[in-house]
Parts: sequence; C-alpha cells; structure tokens
Amino acid sequence: MAKLQKSIDKRNALVKATIELVNNNGFHATPMSKIAKMANVSPATIYLYFENKQDLVNQTYIDVKAEYTKYAFETYNESMSVSEGFEIIWKRIADFKLKECEEAMFLAQCDNTPMIDEPSRQEGIKHLQPLLDLWERGKKEGVIKPLSDYLLYAYSINPLSFLMIAQKRGAFQLDKKHIEQAYQAAWNSIKV
Repeated sequence: MAKLQKSIDKRNALVKATIELVNNNGFHATPMSKIAKMANVSPATIYLYFENKQDLVNQTYIDVKAEYTKYAFETYNESMSVSEGFEIIWKRIADFKLKECEEAMFLAQCDNTPMIDEPSRQEGIKHLQPLLDLWERGKKEGVIKPLSDYLLYAYSINPLSFLMIAQKRGAFQLDKKHIEQAYQAAWNSIKV
C-alpha cells in the first residue's frame, strides 16, 4: 500500500510541476527535465507514468478538468430550475477559478492554445455534460437563447478567465459585489 501511495504522490508531483511550469513558461519552454526536477523525480520516472510530454500535458489537462467540473457540479441537482441550476454552477465555477488559480490558469491556457490534442479536448468537454444538459433543457423551455453551446460558454463562462487573470495580475480585485455583477451579466447574456 505504501508503494502505491508513493506512486500516486510522484504522479501528483509531476502534474503539479507541469501546471506551474506551463503557467509560468508556456508549453514549449517547459522541458521534461525541468518538470522532473521540480517534481523531485528522475527524468526517467516521468516515462513510467506518461508516454511523452504531450501525454503528460494531456493527462494533466484531463485530471484538472475533472477536478474543476467535480467542484462546479457538486451542489447542482438536475431537479433545480434552469436559472437556479445555472446560478449554482456559475458561482461554483467562479469560486474554483478564484481559489484554485493555478489550475484554472492552466485550463485557460489549454483551452485557448493548441497544446492539447483533440481527443483530450473532447474528453474534457465530456466533463461539462451537466452544464450542456442544463442549457439544452433551458433552450427547450425557452429560458436560454437558442445558441451554440460554444457561444453560450464564450459569453457566460469564459469571462471568468479574463477576470481571474486580471485579479492575478493585481489589476482588479473581485469582491462579492463584483461576483454578483459578473453573474448577472453572464445570466443576462444567455437568458431569453
């Protein structure tokens, strides 16, 4: 059992190092040797867990996306109204992006650059299914604008990444009032 935990710890250290280095240096300026050094493992150890750098980044993306969406949907229930469900999910996403800034920054980079391969991107989208289902129900009920899910995401969820980056830079500090205003703007952008 201790051996299994040590293996999990090494993999987690590699994932954490990948997030930090990709956030600070970008995908191309993050060699495997740096990741190994930061994770405190030998470079050869990486290949016990991942095929190559692309696999490491893809798997890190899927892991972080799963953690992010688990948090986002934890208090959501399909029996909620569309507006109540969206508010719960949106505010949980905002909370995650502001509390787990490194992970959220990593996801934003992955979502906005070609560093993730398409199968991994599709796997990441699957984790958003409860939100996509909520939007589908909202469209059928005439509560959500009949737009592509990409447009709904771009207008209602993606602005959180911009606000998170602005806060990280120290340009803007989000307080409860700003979160509520941002939520209202997001809801107004997608509701009928």
